[in-house]
Amino acid sequence: MRFSVYQVSRKGGRDKNEDRMGYCYTRDAGLFALADGMGGHPEGEVASQLALQTLAAMFQRDAKPVLGDPMRFLHDSIMAGHHQLIRYATEKALIDTPRTTVVACVLQGNHAYWAHCGDSRLYLVRGDKLIARTRDHSYSELQETMAQVVPMGDRFNRNVLFTCLGSPGKPVVDTVGPLILQKKDRLLLCSDGLWGHVSDEEIAQQLSSRPISDAVPELVEQALRRGGAKSDNVTVLSVEWESAEDTDAPRAISTTALGDEVFASTIQASVGGGSADPDDLDEAEIERSIREINEAIKRSSQTKKH
Repeated sequence: MRFSVYQVSRKGGRDKNEDRMGYCYTRDAGLFALADGMGGHPEGEVASQLALQTLAAMFQRDAKPVLGDPMRFLHDSIMAGHHQLIRYATEKALIDTPRTTVVACVLQGNHAYWAHCGDSRLYLVRGDKLIARTRDHSYSELQETMAQVVPMGDRFNRNVLFTCLGSPGKPVVDTVGPLILQKKDRLLLCSDGLWGHVSDEEIAQQLSSRPISDAVPELVEQALRRGGAKSDNVTVLSVEWESAEDTDAPRAISTTALGDEVFASTIQASVGGGSADPDDLDEAEIERSIREINEAIKRSSQTKKH
């Protein structure tokens, strides 16, 4: 498996960055994920961090070195992140639960699978064409879809979501796949801070005409400029499939030499990228929650063996 990856997160005009992103991989499978902690609810940065950490921990458990059922893995691990948030809020006696959106993609063999909850998006660009994009779990996107069938009234604010992780009701998780990948296919995962100011057409044009190491920073800068002084956090993770012919190239990763049990991850307990203030997270709380996740996964694995 060969791929190139580029990721960046910028705080914009917000007090803190509640977005998180990262990826992990074995010899034969890769997981790429992004989460956007929701403002208006407590500890959005904890919500997004716990969601990604749960995904990574379950990927490490299940990818040996491939996932038996990537679609089920994505659904179950996203739901596990939701349950971790509910438990976190209960243990902390929070009046409201931390909430986050999430989008995640698995690359395995020559196939892509993805899932999302909320309005963090995935784009797939092939050549100069936008092949696929996730559909937001927002009332505005639902209204736009329904308007093609029946007349609709006043438009909703795009920021109003009808589902997310940490919500009182069961989250809606949409899954897609398998989709056969072709060499040079480019995937982009992003928070709404990007697509809120940069159109789908602009995203596709940049990804198709420039290396991802040039396209991604330019897209982020465009979003920040257009967002102005009160710009939202802008977070992007992009992957180019089978691009790493020269494994010495920057950001090129080849997994062919990895052993069956080798697992690598950029999803850590600490804030990645240095884009958020150091005080944004209570590291002790995060570390404690992560230990609990790993212990629960270990117990689950032992139970399955018996």
